[in-house]
Amino acid sequence: MFLQKRSLSKDIQPGKWDTSVGGHIDPGENVEDALARETREELGITDLEPSFDRKYIWKSDRERELVYSFSAVTDKIPLVNHEEIDEGKYWTVNKITENLGLGIFTPNFEYEFRLHNNLR
Repeated sequence: MFLQKRSLSKDIQPGKWDTSVGGHIDPGENVEDALARETREELGITDLEPSFDRKYIWKSDRERELVYSFSAVTDKIPLVNHEEIDEGKYWTVNKITENLGLGIFTPNFEYEFRLHNNLR
């Protein structure tokens, strides 16, 4: 699974590993168009065929968001946009599982990973 490390300049969860693509929907944009734009901006990938997984409300002390979660498989090599994210790398499911709860990942990513993998 390709993850991104959030920029240290972010005001929410700086320097933590997170889903490979994330962002907000611009006015007049639908979810699929926003996903395509964010994937292009953050990873330089333009021809992805995402599959909708779920939507849920994420709440924390600082934010409340309606999250649309997708997954996709590609043979394209991600080109990390360092204006958007600090770095990106591939993680195995086992390596992610070993590091849950250690403060390496964003709480939102851990929540979603646990949902997707039926973990508590």
